[in-house]
Amino acid sequence: MKKVCVYVPANGIIESITPAVRIFQTANDFLASNGLPPKFKVELAGLKKNASLSNGLYTISTDHLLKDVTDADLLIIPALMDQPMQQAVELNKPALPLITAMHARGTEVASLCLGAFLLAATGLLDGRKCSTHWAYYNEFMHLYPNTEVADGSVITDEAGLYSSGGANSIWNLLLYLVEKFTYRELAVLLAKFFAIDIDRNSQNAFSIFKGQKDHNDEAIIKTQEYIEQNISERISIDQLASMIAVGRRSFERRFKQATNNTVLEYIQRVRIEAAKRKFESKRLNINEVMYDVGYTDTKAFRDVFKKVTGLTPIEYRNKYYKPNLGVGISFAQGYAVS
Repeated sequence: MKKVCVYVPANGIIESITPAVRIFQTANDFLASNGLPPKFKVELAGLKKNASLSNGLYTISTDHLLKDVTDADLLIIPALMDQPMQQAVELNKPALPLITAMHARGTEVASLCLGAFLLAATGLLDGRKCSTHWAYYNEFMHLYPNTEVADGSVITDEAGLYSSGGANSIWNLLLYLVEKFTYRELAVLLAKFFAIDIDRNSQNAFSIFKGQKDHNDEAIIKTQEYIEQNISERISIDQLASMIAVGRRSFERRFKQATNNTVLEYIQRVRIEAAKRKFESKRLNINEVMYDVGYTDTKAFRDVFKKVTGLTPIEYRNKYYKPNLGVGISFAQGYAVS
């Protein structure tokens, strides 16, 4: 039997804690209904016996203090509250050496969504890949430059260190763990019971490209704004470099350092984000959108769109576009392309 310890973070998110308990308990229920013994023992552990969650909205009584857990096979780290993440980690700082010690004793560790920030803070992910919520990539990379963000990935498995993408992606990692510790058939049954797409492997279709301007290089911001305002035009790297009076190699280095993208990657992301907004708001054909965002080759547009979103342009349009039956509201303000 696998002993699963679910850490209850200080000011954690209850919606990230209860699925971790529920899925393993339901797995046991399904096994029992087939005359099979349980595979999991699930317990809650925290820094205190009573943990306050979701900014004080809930309180959970834990089964153990984390410092007293010595024999867990798997430790689950649920999502931290989405305050400034450095502050969220600081609230849980006493857990860091305990998590490290548990891993050293052989406990596998899985982070759910923004729980990746706490797992990365232990140093266990240095030199490894990690998934987290797509909206927090930049903040994660800033805080933990020694950990590689697995862009778009729903699940990472790094030799007993697991992580999931954002929000409902936590269910995919939990199903993955059930399958790894038991049988595919049980994971499939749970996926059907909880109505989860068991093999979803990308969160790119849900991401919104924010433009990555959270840096202090004003000259690079000038070129970013030019790209965003001229998406239908042919833009060259030499042209952008000349705008801020630097050489091409120097410009490319500064751009990558500031945005975590090459210039060409950035242009692609901005154009695809614009295409996504168009597909969501109007029933446009593929060629109309393609030309509007600066592409002239259908195959190239389709390939880049699928690389960025995980869906073809037609699949994306069919997934997100519905005729507007009421007053339209734009929620895209503050992002790279409105």
